[in-house]
Amino acid sequence: MKNKKEEKNCRLGTVGGQAVLEGVMMKNGDRYSVAVRLENGSIDVANEKFVALKSKYKILGLPLIRGVVNFIEMMKLSFKTLEISAHAMGIDDEVEDSKVEKWLRDKFGRGIMDVIMVISTILGLAIGIGLFFFLPIIATKGIDALSGGSLGLMRNLVEGFIKIALFVGYIALVSLMPDIRRTFEYHGAEHKSIFCYEAGEELTALNVRKFTRFHPRCGTSFLIVMLLISILFYSLPIFTWDNALLRMLTKLLFMPVIIALGYEFIRYAGKHENLFTKIMSQPGLWMQRITTREPDDKQLEVAITALKSALPEEFPDFKVESETQPEKIETENVAE
Repeated sequence: MKNKKEEKNCRLGTVGGQAVLEGVMMKNGDRYSVAVRLENGSIDVANEKFVALKSKYKILGLPLIRGVVNFIEMMKLSFKTLEISAHAMGIDDEVEDSKVEKWLRDKFGRGIMDVIMVISTILGLAIGIGLFFFLPIIATKGIDALSGGSLGLMRNLVEGFIKIALFVGYIALVSLMPDIRRTFEYHGAEHKSIFCYEAGEELTALNVRKFTRFHPRCGTSFLIVMLLISILFYSLPIFTWDNALLRMLTKLLFMPVIIALGYEFIRYAGKHENLFTKIMSQPGLWMQRITTREPDDKQLEVAITALKSALPEEFPDFKVESETQPEKIETENVAE
């Protein structure tokens, strides 16, 4: 029989997840489960399977390449899990019978919610590029001009500081919204339950509650690590300061490199605890003080339900009365 330390080691890094609308998604291997707290107090669970592209094509599982592939798959999975949670809560029910919905379904095979997701993604990318790529460059050039061009190599640090300040400020502002705050509470529940599972302890609200809500493999840490890496990487001479638009375009062109390096670090940090990983992970853990909140026991129950549902081999007797099976997804992609 395995002792607790051996059990923890074999569980480390095997489960990942994310917060959704009034719920949590947990993923293990090629299976993911979305648990959502309904208005009547019950928990709705949807189970699905995604097959990672690296499982089909070995070359996509190589270091650096796998980070970019995983990032794309993670985005697709995030949209799908948000769609599942919205459907469970009935958010899209009121548009299902509308004429516009029927026309979109007949013409394009997509509904209003799908169109909204596409539009919001495009707008989000446009705002993100403007806010976190172009604005820091313009602001830095302005500061450099005001200082008489004396910043020199410090321009890269100033740009990086502005970018991080914008990111932290943006997250801090949206966290003031009640719905976002509740999502951050479910985010905390996700982290706590994963820690409890990795520690080899029984998954109960009482046990889960005592674990920290700050996890080194969190997407928040991933974003912060990418920001820190970008400060060093974009200091290379190929990223000119002569033309703001050209600098932004070259930075966007090399963005996959930043994503790949950030992924490899998060993957390593999730399985190794040493001085290097502690130092590099700390800014992301600090940021999680904003992106995670302490959950209540009902939210912990949702996270535990999602986790156990994603691990049917370990919890074969676990059943949820309101369990549902969403329509099969044609695309066979999965985020790790």
